Amino acid sequence: MFGDYSLGDLGSIFVMQGFAGLILFSVYVLMALGLAIIFGQMGVINMAHGEFMILGAYVTWMTSNFFQSYLPSLFSGYFFLAMILAFVASGALGMLVEWVLIKHLYKRPLDTLLATWGLSLMLQQAYRSVFGAREVGVELPQWMLGSLHVTDSIEVPINGVFVMCLTVLITIVVAYVMYKSRWGRQVRAVVQNRIMAGAVGINTEKVDRYTFGLGCGIAGVAGSAFTMIGSTGPTSGQLYIVDTFLVVVFGGAASLLGTIASAFSISQTQSTLEFFMSGSMAKVLTLLAVVGILMLRPQGLFALKVRK
Repeated sequence: MFGDYSLGDLGSIFVMQGFAGLILFSVYVLMALGLAIIFGQMGVINMAHGEFMILGAYVTWMTSNFFQSYLPSLFSGYFFLAMILAFVASGALGMLVEWVLIKHLYKRPLDTLLATWGLSLMLQQAYRSVFGAREVGVELPQWMLGSLHVTDSIEVPINGVFVMCLTVLITIVVAYVMYKSRWGRQVRAVVQNRIMAGAVGINTEKVDRYTFGLGCGIAGVAGSAFTMIGSTGPTSGQLYIVDTFLVVVFGGAASLLGTIASAFSISQTQSTLEFFMSGSMAKVLTLLAVVGILMLRPQGLFALKVRK
């Protein structure tokens, strides 16, 4: 298999494959961060998480079209505004859904699964009615196109580097909010002991609503980044929901560090295996390995002790 390649060529190929794994890792982290907050911190099985992500993608697409038509001179910077709008749109919809639907289903995880699955079907049909059934693509600014030449034989796509930088920034912000801010301490207090948190004056309903909104908002930003690597359609979110849940469960519920470690392990394993076999077989073997580890360690890589 490798007879036609020199050691230098093989090294370059492995480096490129490793970088592809880092891009996949970045996408997994962006998708899983919001779900880790919703599922890990709140215990809500949000099957509509992919649709919140796609809402962010559609917002980015609309922002791109608006700048192309009305503000072409500012088109090079539209993506930063699009990410903010995607976060606001998905977060606002998430808070509305929590207020109308989710708040009545706490302590009933299976009911949240069924309710959010129905919500995902409704959102898919809404997207199909508003935007059409065909997939759409976003026009990227000129500075996001092309590749960076690391060496004569190694090139890395600029949009991939941007996705990784965005992932690092969002992860740092989320970690600060959850572990250093006053609101983050309230969230962790509600997770560990809801009754006691309410007794000391924490508005648990408000914390729940903002937490759900934050998770959905991060999904919107993930959708915005998703437009750089794939096209957007009404059902695109369903293609990633299984991988996203797998990342969160494998990492350990309510663990930000576990989510990052899980995303890195799964993405690099899958990317490395794709060098030796087809993409579908690499994905199957990766899933089997994760399932096997979860059978030995059901709580995931990192587990948070929660008081009942």
